[in-house]
Amino acid sequence: MGFLKKVNSEVVFELALLILGLIIMGVSLQYGFGSLKKPGSGLYPFLIGSGIAVSFFLLLVIQLRKRAAIAPLSWDRQKAKTFIFMAATFSLWLLLMNLLGYVLVSILVTYLFCKIMKLEGWVKPLAISGATALFIYLLFDYWLYIDLPRGLLG
Repeated sequence: MGFLKKVNSEVVFELALLILGLIIMGVSLQYGFGSLKKPGSGLYPFLIGSGIAVSFFLLLVIQLRKRAAIAPLSWDRQKAKTFIFMAATFSLWLLLMNLLGYVLVSILVTYLFCKIMKLEGWVKPLAISGATALFIYLLFDYWLYIDLPRGLLG
């Protein structure tokens, strides 16, 4: 079985993350590692980048060594529609964040994500939206003291 017959979306994703890990490692070398007593600012990103690179290299090798037939990369109309709606929702989140504030936009956008992913009804998506916005608000604004855009509320 040739290499191109084994290429699917997982292989492409794993290869992209392997390259990302290598880029992180390369950039972190510019910051320096420091010493054991006083670690430099490049040590942690290097370790994270090497972890990403090694993990996805191993996953890539395992994926390419599989003998079973792998479904080729496919893109039907429904997947394209979902992708476009998700990208538009992310863009909406970025555009409205400063205007309406984090909490309101996060509830709206998370609700839209739930509906795009075909979560039934309106109670479950609304509960997920509220819980997500509350958790991230508590995490960043209350516990980490990072100011989030307030918009109309602030």
